[in-house]
Amino acid sequence: MSTTSTVAAAPATDGGKGPAATAAQRAAKRRVAQVWAGRIGLAVFVIGGWQAFTTWGIVDPFFFGQPSGIWQRLIDLFQHGTQFGSFYQNIWTTIEEALVGFVVGSLTGVVFGVALGQSRYLSDVLGPYIKMVNAIPRIVLGSIFIVAFGIGVTPKILLAAVLVFFIVFFNAFQGVREVDRNVLANVRVLGASRMQITRHVIVPSALTWIIASLHSAFGFAVVGALVGEVLGAQSGLGLVIKTAQNNFDPNGVFAAMLVIAVIVLGAEWLIGKLEHRLLSWRPPTPSETNVI
Repeated sequence: MSTTSTVAAAPATDGGKGPAATAAQRAAKRRVAQVWAGRIGLAVFVIGGWQAFTTWGIVDPFFFGQPSGIWQRLIDLFQHGTQFGSFYQNIWTTIEEALVGFVVGSLTGVVFGVALGQSRYLSDVLGPYIKMVNAIPRIVLGSIFIVAFGIGVTPKILLAAVLVFFIVFFNAFQGVREVDRNVLANVRVLGASRMQITRHVIVPSALTWIIASLHSAFGFAVVGALVGEVLGAQSGLGLVIKTAQNNFDPNGVFAAMLVIAVIVLGAEWLIGKLEHRLLSWRPPTPSETNVI
């Protein structure tokens, strides 16, 4: 009689994953929960403290507004609009100006950054002029654009594009300069053309720098659109803020600012999705790991 005993395999309860993978997954979920708890707790602390201080008279709501008043003002704006038309239309005007300026500024910044990053001659010739334009205060440029193009959407788009351009340009330029020279030498030896090198080596290598600049670039696009609207406009959130300021309505100012914050956070989320898709080939950096 055989004395060999068979041991039944324990059923897998973790979907085929090992204990280490399961523990790591739980740690990641726990960290996400802690982060969201911290975010919500901070928001409750700030908003609750603000409401309490204004209710108790420690902070004057006439100058600093009040969270409950801001919420009521926001509802009123959505329901009854503004003297410049529907609040939705004002929001869309600012989004349109910022979005077009963001696209134009990003594309031109990438093109100029890649071109000047590859050509020392172009960099030496155009570098001083780019620095001179970058040194001009943006509010002065906004005034010049309004004088030249009127108070329509064009000057706001141009101002937003200028702000975005320099952020993306300097990142793209530095990203091209950081490309591994050994890789460039190897592809040249293999007979790659200049266009192939740019498309398949330089741009993918600089893409990390470019995408990183887009996270802050859209915020600057919104700033450019708002500054242009404050200087002169027929509609837009900047005009709503300016009117609320002139009417000593801090709740109206903060209500428009809240809408702007939601727009920027939504754009940041979309840019993060774009970054994940375009840079899926890249190994995660230390800042992207779930280390507390």
